[in-house]
Amino acid sequence: MHRTLEFLLHHGYALLLGWVFAEQVGLPVPSMPLLLAAGALAGTGRLSFFASLFYVMLAAVAADFMWYQLGRRKGIKILQLLCKISLEPDSCVRRAEGLFSKQGARSLLLAKFLPGLSTVAPPLAGIFHMRARRFLLFDALGSLLWAGTFLGLGYIFSGEIERLAEYLASLGGWFLVLLLGVLAAYITYKFVARQRFLRDLRISRITVDELKEKLDAGEDLVIVDLRHSMDFEADPETIPGAFRMEAKELEEKNDRLPRDREVILYCT
Repeated sequence: MHRTLEFLLHHGYALLLGWVFAEQVGLPVPSMPLLLAAGALAGTGRLSFFASLFYVMLAAVAADFMWYQLGRRKGIKILQLLCKISLEPDSCVRRAEGLFSKQGARSLLLAKFLPGLSTVAPPLAGIFHMRARRFLLFDALGSLLWAGTFLGLGYIFSGEIERLAEYLASLGGWFLVLLLGVLAAYITYKFVARQRFLRDLRISRITVDELKEKLDAGEDLVIVDLRHSMDFEADPETIPGAFRMEAKELEEKNDRLPRDREVILYCT
């Protein structure tokens, strides 16, 4: 049997518990392969399917409840923290807010299947003061659906997964080198793209002090608040004289902006 499956079999449920918890708190350690492997072991009778499901759910709900409490206590600052540590912070937070504003608690049922949203959705629920019992109910159901899906796939295709694991093991260190190379290339691409975006943004950026000087001087400015409606609800204060517009409206209805005055945009 492949060494990875042997390692999982040796450490069993403690590895599942720790690995899934680490992923759900935001560490870049994907747990899907581990869930498939645990399901494959359950399919061959080496692990209990229901015990694996229990420990995965326990780890996921515990990590999510921690983020929920942080969102409830720290507010929008938690999303700002996630923006700093994520490779795609702007898009992942926007997607989470869009999904959350439309689906509410039901968004927790699908969040774990959508890259980048699993960590953002729980603090968002805390920021908007979803009741703890409601959060735990929907988060547990979402964790059950997520864990059951991948453990179930591993269980159903246990024979194929074990044969694939043995084939990959026969490739030796070359497979690991290839895997690490692809991962490094992906992270590098995302990092470079984000740095380019931030560099372009700084070219036309104005500081808070510079804006205040312009306002104090009586300059005729157009200030547009592009924050998502959920960000605005969490922190309703706005710059005097600014009018609100969703970012998507800026693309669709940019004729609302005058062409003869300086336009200043700001968001979270």
